[in-house]
Amino acid sequence: MKVAMLGSGSRGNATILVGEETRIMVDAGFSARQMARRLEVLGIEPESLDAIVVTHDHGDHTRGIGVWARRYGTPVYLTDPTRAVCAGLFRGGEEVRSYQAGRPFRIGEFRVDPFLTVHDAADPVAVTVYREGCGTRVGVATDLGRPTAGIRHSLAGCDFLVLEANHDERMLRSGPYPPSVQARIASSHGHLSNHAAADFARELLHPRLAGILLAHLSAECNRPELALEVVGGVLRKHGYQGYLAAAGQDGPTELLVIEELRERYGPGQLSLL
Repeated sequence: MKVAMLGSGSRGNATILVGEETRIMVDAGFSARQMARRLEVLGIEPESLDAIVVTHDHGDHTRGIGVWARRYGTPVYLTDPTRAVCAGLFRGGEEVRSYQAGRPFRIGEFRVDPFLTVHDAADPVAVTVYREGCGTRVGVATDLGRPTAGIRHSLAGCDFLVLEANHDERMLRSGPYPPSVQARIASSHGHLSNHAAADFARELLHPRLAGILLAHLSAECNRPELALEVVGGVLRKHGYQGYLAAAGQDGPTELLVIEELRERYGPGQLSLL
């Protein structure tokens, strides 16, 4: 199973998951043209996508869904409340399918398990994607609000995590946002800070975890090297020696093969657990 982010941040988010026969995109927050270009950088033809799974209605996750669906005929999966908010993106000819949080559904060889988050959207979810055959499971959680017991349960045991590390608390307080926006970002319905992401990632450590990709970093209130320092420092103290990187806004990450990451870092990476 392979995973990459086409980009992640306040200007757009999209994650690609590739199996032997199935390719899906979780969120489509860039223009259709930009996403197609980024897919081609990864060697993926836009026409080969089997589905787009939308996690919530914010524009940095939905901007390209309508144009993409019309241009390439890709089915779009979203909850009914999210579809209602995003109605203006559709013209009526797209293939739109509904799902509900807590009810798994299948797309080809993938089983998608959506679960509720507490982000400030109409019906926010995050997802895990399980590939049958190899048994690999990837968690994609870029807008969490706070890690509830349900979120912890849903992400436990993943082989790879896409996890938000949105802001540094000090940079947020001294940054360009007005107090109301600062309060929204830092609230329990906003985004995880670097330190909150580090604590949550530590809770999710287990011997089969092959990699973590930090996502949704704020351009104004965070830096990749800072997020990696904070999260990596906590994880190393708890024995994690696996893959750790931060997704950027302006281009795709490499297409990571999860099984290769596990072989590279070895199954015994959690030396202290």
